[in-house]
Amino acid sequence: MKNKKLVKLVLSALFIAIGIVLPFFTGQIPKIGSMLLPMHIPVLLCGLICGWQYGLVVGFVLPLMRSMLFMMPPLYPTAIAMAFELAAYGFIIGIVYNGSRWRCLRSLFRAMIAAMLGGRIVWGIAQLVLLGFGADGFTVKMFLAGAFVDALPGIIVQLILIPSVMLALDKTHLVPFGKTEHKAKAVSEK
Repeated sequence: MKNKKLVKLVLSALFIAIGIVLPFFTGQIPKIGSMLLPMHIPVLLCGLICGWQYGLVVGFVLPLMRSMLFMMPPLYPTAIAMAFELAAYGFIIGIVYNGSRWRCLRSLFRAMIAAMLGGRIVWGIAQLVLLGFGADGFTVKMFLAGAFVDALPGIIVQLILIPSVMLALDKTHLVPFGKTEHKAKAVSEK
């Protein structure tokens, strides 16, 4: 039991490190960097591989840590809103995927879509709280542009890259697809 927790802690630290470094590859052109959503990828993978608790913490800490270290993204309102958004990503994907009867591509896509929608809703709520509502605050147009239109390239990258990584991890038997252990035991005991 302790060994599994240690592995998950080490993997979580690795995902934080990846999330800190990955934006350097896309951030040289800020418009492209913000469209590709590089910090979302390690958070989603953390929630899938380590579970919702670790995904939630990594998601919350990552944008704040990166903002403190490199002043990117700006702390207010971007990094604060992202902290809640990415925490929701890690939490939702971990709950939905790890709670699935089967761990397969269908469950993976279901969990990813739920996390993407839930995370964007949480981001919108956080932006609304931070900026207020109205002409000078956070508008529906800003929400739709920031959550979906501008993020479309990043969404496409996530929908291609994350299943590819999970399939590669399945082939190496590090993160196997198939029936979940606790569900398989319950079925065999009946």
